[in-house]
Amino acid sequence: MNLPPLDDGTPAQAVVDLDAISDNLRALRSHAPSSDVMAVVKADGYGHGMLPAARAALAGGATWLGVATAAEALTLRAGLSGADVRVLVWLLTPGAPFADLVRADVDVTVAAPWALDEVAAGARAAGRAARVHLKVDTGLSRGGVAAGDLPEVARRAAALEASGELSVVGVFSHLACADEPGHPSIARQATAFDAALAVTGDAGLRPEVRHLANSAATLTLPELHYDLVRPGIAVYGFAPSPALGVPGDHGLRPAMTFRSRLANVKQVAAGEGVSYGHLYTTSQDTTVGLVPVGYGDGVPRHASGGSAGPGGPVAVGQGPGARVLRVAGRVCMDQLVLDLGPDAAERAGDVVTLFGSSDGVAHGADVPNAQDWADAAGTISYEIVTRLGARVPRVYVSEGDVHQ
Repeated sequence: MNLPPLDDGTPAQAVVDLDAISDNLRALRSHAPSSDVMAVVKADGYGHGMLPAARAALAGGATWLGVATAAEALTLRAGLSGADVRVLVWLLTPGAPFADLVRADVDVTVAAPWALDEVAAGARAAGRAARVHLKVDTGLSRGGVAAGDLPEVARRAAALEASGELSVVGVFSHLACADEPGHPSIARQATAFDAALAVTGDAGLRPEVRHLANSAATLTLPELHYDLVRPGIAVYGFAPSPALGVPGDHGLRPAMTFRSRLANVKQVAAGEGVSYGHLYTTSQDTTVGLVPVGYGDGVPRHASGGSAGPGGPVAVGQGPGARVLRVAGRVCMDQLVLDLGPDAAERAGDVVTLFGSSDGVAHGADVPNAQDWADAAGTISYEIVTRLGARVPRVYVSEGDVHQ
């Protein structure tokens, strides 16, 4: 990806490579050739922008899109008017706008017994049958119909299907530990899911799609692909955990590059404390550089450097002369500091890259990726990209075109 120039005085930007998202979808389809692919675009497309990410995923071959909330589903449907794609929403509470969802042709999830009555009421108000997916709890102990409640829920769903108020088009569950290869819960959940499918079948339900696989299972567990897979973080170019390797191992590449520029470069004497709390002290006369982004922009404070930890990695400069440095001291709300060293040649205005499209500096790359920041902050790559704040403008690149 050729990055657009960062020359308009903007302190930072996130460049999203839409072609990478499309290519990641193609790679995921190759991992699950006999299943349809649902691209999960919740949480504003994991921080990449829900609608641009959705369009790029569709261009790569996704036939389903998944979101968490009713508001996301309705926004997605409105923004993709006329698109031939199914949209599923799964995190609904009593009083959710079921009639609006049914009118908008959104597939809705029944994850608890109470939801059947509200979905049926919404369908009657909308004047059409609701498309329903039953979510069953197979061992995550989070959302989903409990095994003990499933026979009655399935029976009631079949009765509502017979009366024309809904159509059960899917049965699904979610895995707890698919990103930990060989974890015993994976086999237990697969067995529980097959048992749940038998219960719904005994009730007379014949769903179009059965789905269980998240990103990790899509990449590594073909026996769990069923009719549909639901990758999330992999759509945006990441393996779900370091235990599953780096993006390139799976034909993926990160879609987002988070860049800023040095706002100030100055000399600091040896023995001086840097940033709040003086967690970092200069070991020699040196040059420090100020980067105008911080936790108000989504940079994790837990990636502070010095006595707080290794510090998040930042590539200073571009091209062959670039070097990766670590955050010096505390990440502030609006800024962070780098120790550029005593012989630094950098100047105010020079571009720095917090993370970009690579397999990560831990694997020899000269530009960090979001997993490198996750490692420094003690979190996961999902959080790094999703938490990027609204005051960081997104710039979209596709086949050489740049747009916001």
